Amino acid sequence: ASASITVKDVEELKPLTADILVDGMLGTGFSGRPREPFRTAIKVFNQSKGYKVSIDVPSGINADTGEAFQDEYVKPDLVVTFHDMKPGLLKYNFNIVVKKIGIPPEAEIYAGPGDVIVNLPKRRFSSKKGENGRVLVIGGSYTFSGAPTLAGMAALRTGADLVYVAAPEDTAKIIAGYSPDLISIKLQGKNISPSNLEELKPWIDRADVVIIGPGMGLSDETVEASKTIVNYLREKNKTAVIDADALKAIKGYELYNKVVITPHAGEFKIFFGEEPSINMRERINQVVRNAEKCKCTVLLKGYIDIISDGKRFKLNKTGNPGMTVGGSGDTLTGIVGTLMAQRIEPFIAAYLGVFINSLAGTLAYNKLGAHLAPTDIVNEIPNVINNPLEAFKKKVYKRILE
Repeated sequence: ASASITVKDVEELKPLTADILVDGMLGTGFSGRPREPFRTAIKVFNQSKGYKVSIDVPSGINADTGEAFQDEYVKPDLVVTFHDMKPGLLKYNFNIVVKKIGIPPEAEIYAGPGDVIVNLPKRRFSSKKGENGRVLVIGGSYTFSGAPTLAGMAALRTGADLVYVAAPEDTAKIIAGYSPDLISIKLQGKNISPSNLEELKPWIDRADVVIIGPGMGLSDETVEASKTIVNYLREKNKTAVIDADALKAIKGYELYNKVVITPHAGEFKIFFGEEPSINMRERINQVVRNAEKCKCTVLLKGYIDIISDGKRFKLNKTGNPGMTVGGSGDTLTGIVGTLMAQRIEPFIAAYLGVFINSLAGTLAYNKLGAHLAPTDIVNEIPNVINNPLEAFKKKVYKRILE
């Protein structure tokens, strides 16, 4: 037997009567107000008589938030949603059935190339300088100039339009000599001190994200400066990534939901006062619990990276033995900061950032073995972002510890 389906122009649609009416107009990626012809189709669907079924999410409803524009959404008798419950559906009193479609749980737990494809914003051809992210890196000291430079270069390779690096005067001159791509801000003194805040305020206010910590050192004046600057960031509710020495300086601080911190195991112990467990399940629970406690997103770097905002968690198992090289954490902060500057929420920016950084390191490792340098990671960042699926095929597999 054969059947035919007549497709009509939306202007010809009128309310109809049927045993079952199926809504599959708009999917999980929808947000905002439905455009035509969907707006009219939704109205006609609701006026029609019969048992109404929506596939995955009723058209017109945001799957994540449950938001809908006024009354412009499908009102079904049944929702058949796939894989897992959509958070937005919980706001409604729908009859809901969840059907599995063969997606393994690991696909939701581990960061992957699909996350990059789905979440990274597409750059508009008409965009102007600054629209794709202004990143400020605060770091460096009389001893260390490389760390803030690497964070800044990684930010540029991730797609930031403008990258400012604020460092003590002599250090800033070295950074300016390394690359004309970075805008070097010269701060008074040999190390960053509380008095530098007044110099920094206009740059902080101008930036979309502030990265603080790379190469700052732990002199008494710099420790106080870290506290002073972080307090100002909190006062301004500024999007920020806090890493390395700045993280050690503010141990125990309660932060806020626009912050990502990126500790390794030692820094995690200093900041939270507890050693990360060697048991993976307990380690994940620790990160989730402490992220909720400090009201920020925690990215615990390690053999398996763990990312949590206190409500959700993700794991990253890309990477390779060459990532132990000094500076790979600085490239990570630059990537995460840029993604946040491009208006990606902190939790997502954190797990995307560590995935991109580790996979860039793997591409470098495949060419150079354990002899890679952090600048090799920087150079591979665009190759991951431009073709994450191809890059992912070259990953180094890891086993998860029980």
